[in-house]
Amino acid sequence: MRIWLNKYFGFTKSEFNGLIFLLSILFLLKIIPYLYVYFKPVTQNDPNLLAQIQKIELTDDRNFYPVRDRIEHAGTIKAEKLFNFDPNTLTIEGWQSLGLSPKQAQSIVNYTQKGGKFYKPEDLQKMYTISPERYAKLLPFVQIKTSASSYPQNNLAYDKKPYLKKTLQIVDINTADSAQLDEIKGVGGAFATRILKYRERLGGFHHKEQLMEVYGLDSTKYQEIKDQISMSSVALKVVNVNTAVFDDLKRNPYLSYKQINAIIQYRKQHGNYSGLSDLSKVLILNQGIINKIAPYISF
Repeated sequence: MRIWLNKYFGFTKSEFNGLIFLLSILFLLKIIPYLYVYFKPVTQNDPNLLAQIQKIELTDDRNFYPVRDRIEHAGTIKAEKLFNFDPNTLTIEGWQSLGLSPKQAQSIVNYTQKGGKFYKPEDLQKMYTISPERYAKLLPFVQIKTSASSYPQNNLAYDKKPYLKKTLQIVDINTADSAQLDEIKGVGGAFATRILKYRERLGGFHHKEQLMEVYGLDSTKYQEIKDQISMSSVALKVVNVNTAVFDDLKRNPYLSYKQINAIIQYRKQHGNYSGLSDLSKVLILNQGIINKIAPYISF
C-alpha cells in the first residue's frame, strides 16, 4: 500500500507512517465508548437497598381522610353531649348535640325521612357518615322504641270457618249438558266436552262403563266418579244395517273402515241380514264387536 501511495501521490515512508498513526488514533476514538460499555464492571447493589425501599411510605396515613372523616370534620361541631336517643326520631339538632357535624346529621335525617329505619341499635353502623369510633360511643345510648300496631289484636285472629263438605251431585250422563257434567267432582270442562262428543257419536250410553272409552278417562277416573253418575233409559240412535250406507255406519266408534266395507259387501253378495247371527258370518267381525254394536243397529 505504501508503494502504491508513493507511486501515485508521492508519499514518503515517514509520511505514510504518520498517516497510519493518525488513522489508528481515529479508530480508537471511535470504538473506545463501545469497549467501555462492554467491559464496564458490574456494580454491586447496596445490601441495605431493600430495607431502604421498605421504609418508603407510599401513603401518609396520618393525612388520609376517607369521605366519612371529611364529613365529620366539616362544619362547626357542637360540644358533645351524650344522652339516650332513638335514631328513628332524632332531629338534626339532636344529632349535632351528640357530636356530629351538620352534614352528618343532615345525612342521617334524610335517610329516615325517605323511609329508612333502624330496627336495632347495631343498625347505626350502616351509616357510612359515622366513624367506628363515634359508633362505639353512641351505641350504649341507642334506645329504639317499638311501635305498637294500630289494629286491635283480636282483629288479627284467624276466623276459622267449619269445613262444609260439598254434596255430591248425581248427574244423568244421557241427558246432562256440559255445565251439569262439570258439576261432577273430578270432571272438568275438558272431560265434560269429551263425554258429550262421545255420547253423540255413540247415539247415547247403553251402560255406565262406556265412559271409560272416553279419551283420557281411565278406570281410575271412572272409579272416582261412578257414584256421582246415573243413566236414564233413553232411546238410543240405531242404524238399520240392511239399508245403511258407509256414512251411516262410520260414526259408530266400534267399527273400522274395513269392517264397515265388509258389512256392506256381504249384504250385497248374500242379501239382507236377518239378525245378529248373520253378522257373525262376516269374517272380519268377532263376537266382541258384534256385542258392542248390537244396541245401535236394527234389521
